Amino acid sequence: MHSFLRNTAESILKENQDLQNLVIVLPNRRAGLFFTQHLGSLIAKPTWMPEVRTIEDVFYQYAGQRPADDLTLIFELYKVYQKLHPAPEEFDKFYFWGEMILKDFNDVDQFLVNAKKLYLHLSEIKDLESDLSFLTESQVELIKQFWRSFERQDRSHQDKFLKFWELLNPLYQAFQSSLDVSGFAYSGKLYRKVAESLDSLAKPDKKFIFIGFNAFTATEEKLVKHFIERFEAKVYWDVDSYYLEDKNQEAGLFFREYRKDRILGPTFPETIPNDIQSRKAKIFTYATPLKTNQANLVGSILENVVGESAWEETVVILPDEQMLFPVLHTLPDQIDKVNVTMGYPVKNAPVYAFLEAVLEMQRFVKVEEGKVLFYHKPVKDLLSSIYLKSANPEHAQKLLLDMQEKNQIYVSQEELHAGGDFFILIFQKLKGNTLFEYLSTLMEEMAKRLEEEPLQRSYLYQCFKQLNRLKETFVDQDSMNISLEFFIRLFRQVFREVKLPFEGEPLQGLQVMGVLESRNLDFRRVIICNMNEDSFPPSGALNSMIPFNIRRAFNLPVQEQNDAIYAYTFYRLLQSAEEVHMIYTTASDQGKAGEKSRYIQQMMIEMGLDMKEEVIYVPIDLKNPQAINIEKEAEVLELLERYVIQPDGKSLTSFSPSALSVYLDCRLKFYLQYLAGIKEKEEVKEEIDAAVFGNLAHYSMEFLYQGFQQRKKTDVLEKSAFKELKEKWVFPSIELGIRKFYHLEEDADTKLGGQMAIVRDVLQKYLVRMLEIDEEAAPFRLVSMEKAHKAKFEIQGQEGLIRIGLKGFIDRVDEQNGTIRLIDYKSGADKKTFKNVESLFDREEKSRNKAAMQTLYYGLLYQSEHPENTQALKPALFNFKEIFNDDFNPYLQEKEGRAVGREVSDYRDHQKAYESHLKTLLEEVFDPAVPFGQTEDLKKCGYCPFKEICGR
Repeated sequence: MHSFLRNTAESILKENQDLQNLVIVLPNRRAGLFFTQHLGSLIAKPTWMPEVRTIEDVFYQYAGQRPADDLTLIFELYKVYQKLHPAPEEFDKFYFWGEMILKDFNDVDQFLVNAKKLYLHLSEIKDLESDLSFLTESQVELIKQFWRSFERQDRSHQDKFLKFWELLNPLYQAFQSSLDVSGFAYSGKLYRKVAESLDSLAKPDKKFIFIGFNAFTATEEKLVKHFIERFEAKVYWDVDSYYLEDKNQEAGLFFREYRKDRILGPTFPETIPNDIQSRKAKIFTYATPLKTNQANLVGSILENVVGESAWEETVVILPDEQMLFPVLHTLPDQIDKVNVTMGYPVKNAPVYAFLEAVLEMQRFVKVEEGKVLFYHKPVKDLLSSIYLKSANPEHAQKLLLDMQEKNQIYVSQEELHAGGDFFILIFQKLKGNTLFEYLSTLMEEMAKRLEEEPLQRSYLYQCFKQLNRLKETFVDQDSMNISLEFFIRLFRQVFREVKLPFEGEPLQGLQVMGVLESRNLDFRRVIICNMNEDSFPPSGALNSMIPFNIRRAFNLPVQEQNDAIYAYTFYRLLQSAEEVHMIYTTASDQGKAGEKSRYIQQMMIEMGLDMKEEVIYVPIDLKNPQAINIEKEAEVLELLERYVIQPDGKSLTSFSPSALSVYLDCRLKFYLQYLAGIKEKEEVKEEIDAAVFGNLAHYSMEFLYQGFQQRKKTDVLEKSAFKELKEKWVFPSIELGIRKFYHLEEDADTKLGGQMAIVRDVLQKYLVRMLEIDEEAAPFRLVSMEKAHKAKFEIQGQEGLIRIGLKGFIDRVDEQNGTIRLIDYKSGADKKTFKNVESLFDREEKSRNKAAMQTLYYGLLYQSEHPENTQALKPALFNFKEIFNDDFNPYLQEKEGRAVGREVSDYRDHQKAYESHLKTLLEEVFDPAVPFGQTEDLKKCGYCPFKEICGR
């Protein structure tokens, strides 16, 4: 197999007898490792190896120091900024654009730009025009174009930009002086220092050989040229004529410039290799619908490789590091060794997510009357994590259940701390000056709990190291106040760049690496994932404060140079490849369109290679889902037996009016909800919806009248009783209703805030209005409040007569002027009119009155419990949306078409018809020939919680 590093090693070995007098300089350490391996395999007898370095090592050696970390440098930059700016902002606001300024300063020095001329003001353009030795006419024109476009901007934007722009040159100059005093430096400053003092360098003892470079910065180019011209250094270019000779190929952008250079030009070989065109590699492209499908495809491609022993000649390139673990999990068994040359981001690890969630929770902590309260959403996330679940599973489950039952928007620290030491550690209210110490303690505690999870401990260790680095940096800044919000942002910014390095044998096994790690390396089989535009090559403009035209004018890198670097990296992979597999996705991901990379498009048009494209389909049934019918087999009929009255006179459960309404709406929904027991997921509700409001009203009315009965020792309400009820007892009854609904203990704090306080006031108005209506109807006798009523109902079963259990909670039963009223409170605007009893059981009836069916059902229950009753049973609906109407009437009306409605004054007038239809309905439920099928009315599916199951 063709190998650039091996061929170069062979050439160096032929031309140099004494290798220990050589310094080999390569773009990165990995290339140096492979070069050393190739050189070692070519040497036949013991000898001293040459010194192998990166270009970075060379600069830092001559500079005599290494750069400080970015956070330390940004602190130094901020100190300078504070002295220059009349009204400096806080460090946490400065940090995030301070990063950008530091990056720009690094570019300025790396490319040897005159900062004073770069950060030029509009009025100083003439100074440039008179100094054409520094800038060409075209470069001056680029700068003029920027300022002309700038003059057309809004005046306020102009002023803001100019104030900022004028600050940058003084900031740059003062920052250099500050760094000289402190002894710190960034890499660009060190590079510039070396590049500007090359003439004073003594001739090195060893000969330098530069191998495999593509894009030099200005400082690197100056150093390499100096070593060639003064010290007879040699250069080996890793280049192919395919992109060098074609001026349209961006991959050869830098090489074409270097080839024209007086010093670098002669270092190019007379004959440029033509490996890409001559090799005629087999190239396959694959389109997959989803990102995760790529991992399976990589495993499939490798599995189809037969008889491969040299897996180190196969590489999997991952432009997106998130694909690392999915790919590793799908590798076939025949691959026994894998070398990963890329870090895996700690941000994707569970331990990082937990640490971030702990900090995020701090943003929503509040203190009321000395009590620390935590917002329910982050608390729920933490309680659902494996770390807290394993610490005390019973307590975590109890807290989650209590939050749901009590609808706790905020959870007290006292409740959370009952879980033990780890809960006490997690649920604290933190201050800025304790954050480092707290996180260190938390990480140490988590490490103890992860003794059997080596990978998670490795992630945690990387986080711990980074935290200590941050802590050391902040300790040196005595006057720096750390706000919680800033710490959280900094934590995310810094920790999300931390990667877990993988250890392995780099020269053996399947190679898995990122894009830039592949430079100078040759592979026979290449598999590239994420061959999508915006992924390879990556998208996005350079993050810079310096406008595009000015960057271009001063020869600072722009997106064009970035594109050229990635294009070269891609085509370089083709120079030795015999087999190339490129995979792209057709679905958009994180805002990136599912479009194949431009490199694939270019190859298809330009190269004329043998390319095969395959579309990988994920089997999807595009047919309409088949109707779901649950046949009443033995197991299903056994579930229905729970409703049947047993010999002991009891049934395991009973039919409620709601269950029968659900059955009429959709038989399948009834099966899923009442027989299969599938429940909707319950959530803590921060908003008070109609159902919650209705329940609160029910409980409040119950406590209002129960309290009256207990105080007065009577069930009869006279008109005179209502004045005191309205003035003294409405508010306390609402408080008791809230306690009952949210399962609060008697001594629990019911302090209400926000929406609940408003709801309480609205409830008060509703209850007062209800009392006014009842006052008009007084006197009446309370029979029961919120009481469960049951009945035994006989139907024809498969094997004869059976009795079925019925039940229902009647909100209120009272007696008025010899009539028993069966009152149902409704929070909605339920209609009180119905066509006839038959319409209440007709599932095809679009205006079927469910509320009327329910209140008549209560008549059946009451009469069944009191067969001796001879009083009229009058159903009534107190629907809250109508009680303020002047003509409010709570009683049901039987009405067909435009005929005058007839008030239902006694359930017993409709008893025979109602029980007959109910009997027919229940016999259908138990009929083995009638399956539990889906409704044909799709409108009923709109808000059904089971519609995903049905595919509706």
